[in-house]
Amino acid sequence: MPSMKIRKLLILVVFVLTIQKICGQQVGHAQVTFTDPARSNRQIQAEVYYPSATAGNNTLISAGTFPLIAFGHGFVMGVNSYQNFWDDLVPNGYILVLPTTEGGFGPVHQDFGDDLKFLINEIQISGAGISVPFSSVGSTSAILGHSMGGGSSFLAAKNNMNITTMVSFAAATTNPSSIIAAQNISVPTLVFSGVNDCVAPPAIHQDSMYTECAAAFKTQVYVTGGGHCYFANSNFNCSFGEGTCSPNPSITRAQQQDVTSDLLKLWLEYYLKGNCSKAQEFQDSLLLSNRVSYRQNQSIACTVGINELETESINVFPNPCSEGLSILSENKSIKTISVYDLQMREQNVSYVKLSSLKYQMNVSGLTSGVYFIRINDSVWKKFYKE
Repeated sequence: MPSMKIRKLLILVVFVLTIQKICGQQVGHAQVTFTDPARSNRQIQAEVYYPSATAGNNTLISAGTFPLIAFGHGFVMGVNSYQNFWDDLVPNGYILVLPTTEGGFGPVHQDFGDDLKFLINEIQISGAGISVPFSSVGSTSAILGHSMGGGSSFLAAKNNMNITTMVSFAAATTNPSSIIAAQNISVPTLVFSGVNDCVAPPAIHQDSMYTECAAAFKTQVYVTGGGHCYFANSNFNCSFGEGTCSPNPSITRAQQQDVTSDLLKLWLEYYLKGNCSKAQEFQDSLLLSNRVSYRQNQSIACTVGINELETESINVFPNPCSEGLSILSENKSIKTISVYDLQMREQNVSYVKLSSLKYQMNVSGLTSGVYFIRINDSVWKKFYKE
């Protein structure tokens, strides 16, 4: 029979293994400098955080593929202010890259937006150094940003179909205008605002970005009592600026980060990992939470509008399909048709109008998977491409 010391050691080992399993991946880190040949070999230094079996610098990434997220920092805010994001997201299976460019008092917003856009494209093609080979980088991606980085995220997402979604936190208006850039954003967009943000008040900054955003799926979340700086960890420059204006946050930093994290992870799990149940959880959280208010052009739930098809008498066949797909309405004219993938990115699909009740669609260019047809802006039908 094992001794008391051995039994205690075995219990400790089991406890540690259990904690590791619960906590998921550790956070690996690498500092990588990228070169953009299209912009006079611009050097883009970035901090890269990724899932790893061992925490620390230059450790190997864990086996598997992981969605990629580029994050833009705020005005004169170092990337270390955003440790809350990599501690929160990386163990849940995301690669997070934060460029350190445009960190001075005279940032060029367009350059910063271009850096965010470039990093997504480059890392998905070539990886991020020895620790993060391109084979570990998933096909879905997001651009996130706070304050100046939030506004620059709109510049990065403008006419950008290489990303899956974008999310901003207390986004500040940029030059060139992030509000105008929003008019050319079609990927799903989530805008976080602090109700008590006196640095970039929602009414002057984020509200207009959201209103002008052309995305078919967009949501703006107002954190009740939330401020500008509390989306990030403590930072002297941000706190100094916030201390010179009012109103100030009426909730704690931990409370603001907690509600933001809850909603952000649900959004990313849906759009970057295709987990439909998280879309419904996101909608339920918006509706039931007393920590936020929100506005939204339409629900992101996977089942949105699907049941309406039964009363609309619209048929889609054959399903599954490989090349051609027919859409037939029994009695209601078809006026508009669009196709979206599971991440709600609109697809470039051609179709022929045979009559007001029948359309023929060519889906041969789509990759195999699940898609949604949006008919007359309100009716949805799911189909499978073989």
